[in-house]
Amino acid sequence: MGMKAIRGRRGLLAGALGGILLAGGAGLAFVYFGVMGGSPVARLTLSSVTATSSSGTSGSATPTTSSSSNASSGAGTWTVASGSAAGYRVREQLAFAAAPSDAVGRTSSVQGTITIQGTAGAYQVSAASFTVDVSTLSSDRAMRDQRIRSMGLESSRFPTATFRLTSPIMLPAAAESGQAVDVQATGDLTIHGVTRTVTIPLQARLSGSRIEVAGSITFPFSDFGMTPPSIGGFVSVQPNATMEFDIFFQPASPLATKRDRAPLSVISGLRASVAAATYN
Repeated sequence: MGMKAIRGRRGLLAGALGGILLAGGAGLAFVYFGVMGGSPVARLTLSSVTATSSSGTSGSATPTTSSSSNASSGAGTWTVASGSAAGYRVREQLAFAAAPSDAVGRTSSVQGTITIQGTAGAYQVSAASFTVDVSTLSSDRAMRDQRIRSMGLESSRFPTATFRLTSPIMLPAAAESGQAVDVQATGDLTIHGVTRTVTIPLQARLSGSRIEVAGSITFPFSDFGMTPPSIGGFVSVQPNATMEFDIFFQPASPLATKRDRAPLSVISGLRASVAAATYN
């Protein structure tokens, strides 16, 4: 009888511990999804415009822009401007929920440049490189933000994601009139310390002295050596992740116009005058 009583107590203790762990996990999941939940976050797209355009839908975190005037000369170097955002979108599943939901993280810590060459009607993006500080990504749940620092993205170990263009992008003539155009960017994308060659579909608009580019790409976590994070079997992430962005650019320096450029004859005359002064 004594041994049976001890075994019975052990069984009760094991059951109690199991119940505590189960309740703890369920409570964690409730806090993760319920208390800290938020409204759905719209995808990053080109900001809406105040005049007729061939494209441009709401979804950007930036204010609306005007496309009523033709774009100025676009040749030169452009740098990332304020209002830019980049981030991730994944599908999370709660063990006892009927359907998954989107988890979205964003950051405004984006740096980079693009170089545009050519003349009106024949512009091309000849170079582009960007860096995103993924350690600053923020979502509607602080617990998630902490998790991705050590799981999945592991932003504590790999704090930046980069993209470098490897093939020129030819810009349609419509881009010069402030219309949204569809293009593709092929280059090296580095996430989690792993580099892959990817092609990202983009929408772009050049309006006055401002360029906006928005796009996204979806890929398996495993392509970049990542494992989808999970929380004790109660919260799991589906195997694909989406990177999305809406980036604004401004001229790195004032873009030259025909009015600003000195005639070649004037430049030649100045050079001759300098040379004469040097030898006299």
